[in-house]
Amino acid sequence: MSSKEQTIGIKPIVWTVAGSDTAGLAGQVADIRAMEALNTHPCMITTAVTAQNNQSVVALNALSYEQINSQFEALKTQLQPEAIKVGLLPTVDALNALCEFLEDYQGFLVLDPVLMSSSGKLLVEEAVVERFPSLFTKTTLITPNIPELAALTGINVCDEASIKAAADKLLEQGVNAVLVKGGHQETIEFDDVGKGFVHDYFVSQSQFFWLHQEKQSTENTRGTGCVLASAIAAALAQKYSLEDSVVLGKMLLNQALRNGYSLTTEQGLQKGPLKPLAWPQEARDVPLLTSDMQNPQEYQFPACDEDKPLGLYPVVDRAEWLERLLPLGVTTIQLRVKGLEGEALEREIQQAIAIADRYNARLFINDYWQLAIKYKAYGVHLGQEDLESANLSAIAKAGLRIGLSTHCYYEVARAHAIKPSYLACGPVYHTDSKDMPWIPHGIDNLMKWKKLLPDYPWVAIGGINLERFPQVVKTGVSGIAMISAITQADDPEAITKTMLELFKE
Repeated sequence: MSSKEQTIGIKPIVWTVAGSDTAGLAGQVADIRAMEALNTHPCMITTAVTAQNNQSVVALNALSYEQINSQFEALKTQLQPEAIKVGLLPTVDALNALCEFLEDYQGFLVLDPVLMSSSGKLLVEEAVVERFPSLFTKTTLITPNIPELAALTGINVCDEASIKAAADKLLEQGVNAVLVKGGHQETIEFDDVGKGFVHDYFVSQSQFFWLHQEKQSTENTRGTGCVLASAIAAALAQKYSLEDSVVLGKMLLNQALRNGYSLTTEQGLQKGPLKPLAWPQEARDVPLLTSDMQNPQEYQFPACDEDKPLGLYPVVDRAEWLERLLPLGVTTIQLRVKGLEGEALEREIQQAIAIADRYNARLFINDYWQLAIKYKAYGVHLGQEDLESANLSAIAKAGLRIGLSTHCYYEVARAHAIKPSYLACGPVYHTDSKDMPWIPHGIDNLMKWKKLLPDYPWVAIGGINLERFPQVVKTGVSGIAMISAITQADDPEAITKTMLELFKE
């Protein structure tokens, strides 16, 4: 999370290239709502003035090439976009006008391929569908639903394998990444464990994942695809990574679905639009991120002692540090062994666990979960890179707690799917202890993470020294992880005692 969403007076510009909706339910109306909710400024390039109501599209009224191109010309000299969301392109003229602008455009492009109405009526010229691939090499992300994915690829999309095959085909045609929306899953074959959730599939040249969200009971779903694609574009404009932007887009969509409203008419209540409000900050909006289509597994990791915060949390590389720090009153400690392997590594971990047991301390073993299980450690701590190789079921079955490192929205959603015993947030400040690509969060964003998922104990880590320690304590985190500030201090015992007193205060 970044302070970008709270910056006052400075808003990145995002364009919506799409059709207008006379009913105010979808199209550019929905785009604008989503973009403004994520603190960006929307500009509009209208491709069609649709005449529609809640029942049907009465007329499309596509604009000419000249009318569309003049809008590009008016905006590009003064209001250059950080990101563009593309929706309805009803004609080849609209497609050509966009392609000409994109020749010199180097920013983000989120393509929502609006091809047909919810009733199945084709909204674009057939030649547009054939020429859609001309946009792909400029596309940062394409967001088709199941019918659109089938139409673009010619593949019968009916199960997990065909979703992946069709998405891969789009990648082969030059798209940077694909997000297959799960809102039309009545056409997909599920096992029983796949039901009850909406499953979205993301794939790029470097990775893939599934986003899962429990289905919301609402009829007010107009503009769903518009809100999602526009929110992702807005997050990209705020300089979030593509993966973070997809998670943020899904969070805003979940919020908007929950706050959607019905329309009161002479004919009675009618389904209405989504209503995105503001930057999403509720745990129920965070999707669960996993590597497969099935509902996330519930591991049931034990909780850390809820009535006893983790407190000062030294991270040390040898068991001898436990003999030095635990007698001082440290109750939580992590062993992150470096430079040992084989029998020497096993002896070090076994010794550390024995010392922790003697002092009734909570010892987390970093990475080596097999040895932690073998010698009955209190818990293990894993980085995100360890999640694919670790046997999480075995760790849970052994009754070990688990802590997970998180640095961004993507990693928080991934950790949230596992329901760990605690979450670590870092780096809070710049640190030299580990090479990290992330910008330091700072105190404000540490508090936002804690507010977003308040049911987890949070551990702050990264660049925290004695001078900064009191500020971090005031955030109310359960633990503060310390590495070099203790182990490289001239007097480690003295600084440990000082920090323990500061935490108590």
